[in-house]
Amino acid sequence: MIRLNLVLLLAVLASALYLVSVQYESRRLFSDLDKARSEARRIEADNERLQVEKRAQATPSRVERLAREKLQMRAATPAITHYVTYSVEPSAAAGSGDAAAVGSGPGAVGRIQ
Repeated sequence: MIRLNLVLLLAVLASALYLVSVQYESRRLFSDLDKARSEARRIEADNERLQVEKRAQATPSRVERLAREKLQMRAATPAITHYVTYSVEPSAAAGSGDAAAVGSGPGAVGRIQ
């Protein structure tokens, strides 16, 4: 009878130690999960902040200002617009069908020579 009690006592102690280790592991995993969730929230907040900054950087007024200041560009107006017209030479029009097709019709662009 004493042997049976001793075996049962050892079984209870082993199961108690196993239960403690499982609870410890469970708490550790829950702590890691909580840290991962807080990290995910931080990354999501950073992503939203970066998206807002990206939209702010791409506004048309900012792009236009940078084009004027850094690239020395200016808006196209009719006063500074130059229209280029090309005329087809008679020898080129008679020589090949491609040259005649390129230079024919209103608004057509001729061959640059």
